[in-house]
Amino acid sequence: MLFYLGFKGKVINMDAKFITPSRVLVVGFALLILLGALLLALPQATQDGNRISFLNAIFTSTSAVCITGLSVVDVGMTFSLFGQAVILMLIQVGGLGFMTFAALFALILGKKITLKERLLLKEALNQVSLAGIVRLTKYVIQVSFAIEALGAFILTLRWSAEFGLSKAFFYGLFHAVSAFNNAGFDLFGNFSSLMTYSGDVIINLTIMFLTILGGLGFTVLVGIYTYRERKLSLHARIVLQASGILVLLGAVIILLLEYLNPLTLGPLPWGTKVLAAFFQAVSPRSAGFSTVNIFNMYDTTLLFMVMLMFIGASPGSTGGGIKTTTFIAIIYSVLSTFQGKPYVVIKERTIPFEIIRKALAITISLIFLIIFVTFILSITEEASLFSLFFEVTSALTTTGLSLGITPALSAFGKVMIIIAMFIGRVGLLTLVYFLAQRTKNPIAHIKFPDEQILIG
Repeated sequence: MLFYLGFKGKVINMDAKFITPSRVLVVGFALLILLGALLLALPQATQDGNRISFLNAIFTSTSAVCITGLSVVDVGMTFSLFGQAVILMLIQVGGLGFMTFAALFALILGKKITLKERLLLKEALNQVSLAGIVRLTKYVIQVSFAIEALGAFILTLRWSAEFGLSKAFFYGLFHAVSAFNNAGFDLFGNFSSLMTYSGDVIINLTIMFLTILGGLGFTVLVGIYTYRERKLSLHARIVLQASGILVLLGAVIILLLEYLNPLTLGPLPWGTKVLAAFFQAVSPRSAGFSTVNIFNMYDTTLLFMVMLMFIGASPGSTGGGIKTTTFIAIIYSVLSTFQGKPYVVIKERTIPFEIIRKALAITISLIFLIIFVTFILSITEEASLFSLFFEVTSALTTTGLSLGITPALSAFGKVMIIIAMFIGRVGLLTLVYFLAQRTKNPIAHIKFPDEQILIG
């Protein structure tokens, strides 16, 4: 099948095999970033009317579309209401995916979702089958908007007395969307995130629950939403249990490590210490908010937070990292190897070897990328190796936490972090499929003779 494109009277034909779902998603995200950058570079996008540089506009747009939260400019102090609204829309479209919004408009207009569009939705929502993909998309839209609306309502009520109703509404909507999509952008200025509200139970619990729900993945959220119709899948049970354990374990470890730190949890009352510990355990799972100054945390705590960032959220969610199910699959694979079992079994179900191989590929690739980008930046940037390591991990896992070096990055450093955020959002495997040529390899499926090599 051929596509024909006319340009200045010339006809170009393009093989349809070139246009794969992975390539459409990668190009689509890139175009969305470019559009956002053009809007953010307008004079109307800043409070003082002075344009920000196009590189800074690209960085901010990439961070918003890739739901990361790293910023080279102070979002709350630099951008006007128009600029902040642009960032809000980029976060929303980037979080749910532009194909989800395209399907939403098609459904509103009563148009039929074609097979090609269903394939794109399948790729965008990280599904293994086309069955029920349109219904799943409807559920994703309904559940996501409902959760964001509830979060925005609670935050608006909380801030209405402090800011007035109109400003409180925009702040409530912005931070609810930012939290559910695990973006981590805030409007409070001075790169302070939510540190002013470290003891505010309503704001902390609302942001935490929005972050957790957004990080569970749309498949799990829809599974919970339709629980009366069907039982939770193995995937959903693994995600829920792993997420709960990581949050609880993370909070306990952070509380123990930072309990006496005079610059973080030390001066806080007991209840606020616990609340802050839980918040800091949730945030590295890809959210990017903070209620204490993480720059003042002990290196041990920061290293533990790097581990949480690396694991990240769950598949099909608005978060990054290798994902909880990938982490669990690798853990069970290691245990099975040590126990001499021929198969990987989780909750009385055998996990296919292809899944384990994919989990290992994702994990090893991300480790390599973190090391490689950190190595490059250690040559070009004036910052400590650990700060660069933390920043790169945050970018590649689309977390958004920073030790304060983002605004001081060189132009080359900004470009590297932009690339890292983009890779983290579209996914390593999607990017590999984008770059790969779909050519037939005559020896791809040939099984060659076995031969042993020494391991360990």
